[in-house]
Amino acid sequence: MNKERKLIIAGNWKMNKTVAEALDLVRGLKLELANVKEVDIVVCPPFTALSEVSRAILDSNIRLGSQTMSEHNFGAYTGEIAAGMLKEFSVRYVILGHSERRAYQKESNELIATKALAVHAASLKPIVCVGETLAEREGGQTEKVLETQVRGSLAGLSKDQMAETVLAYEPVWAIGTGKTATTAQAQDAHAFIRGVLVKMFDETVARRVRIQYGGSVKPSNARELMSQPDVDGALVGGAALEARSFADIIKNSI
Repeated sequence: MNKERKLIIAGNWKMNKTVAEALDLVRGLKLELANVKEVDIVVCPPFTALSEVSRAILDSNIRLGSQTMSEHNFGAYTGEIAAGMLKEFSVRYVILGHSERRAYQKESNELIATKALAVHAASLKPIVCVGETLAEREGGQTEKVLETQVRGSLAGLSKDQMAETVLAYEPVWAIGTGKTATTAQAQDAHAFIRGVLVKMFDETVARRVRIQYGGSVKPSNARELMSQPDVDGALVGGAALEARSFADIIKNSI
């Protein structure tokens, strides 16, 4: 598949996998994906598995991501993880603003923007998530919600920082539900988000930014989704927890 931007497919393992299970998974992925060069492959295990997974993928084409990060560099922030701690394990990417953290940890657009700046300050790359709920979509609010989240969550980033930021469009109603946005719905949302980036930054920056789709991505729908002009990859949840299904999503996207 000849894309303007290199695809990036990341597996968000959420609160799953012991260290032993994590190692089994990445060993399987290394075997399945050893020859894939057309896609940037990222795995995002829980914090407890970062050290061992980092060692396991050291000589591979798989990169390491974190599921979140503190906006602070150190200090009295119980339970938080700082950029310097992540860099010890060769983490390259950090997921920010996932809908679950927006809902359960009450993360605001303003906090996510602060975290995005901290991620860039540490020379890491944020994957910033945005997406509407079912009620918002059915109420005709999708574009308003997306523009508010995109503008708020990226506030303060420079053009250079934005060009090195990945976005993930994850309609909340499609996460873990088995429902997937149609290819037309996904493309429309991605194109709209890119249009917001043109207004915030410029056309050149907007063309460089990779926008992933997330929400019940699986091997059977990967090819059609990735073939859309503004869909530049996937942020995969459940299907990333098994080596064969995650590998098949990647292979079907090429």
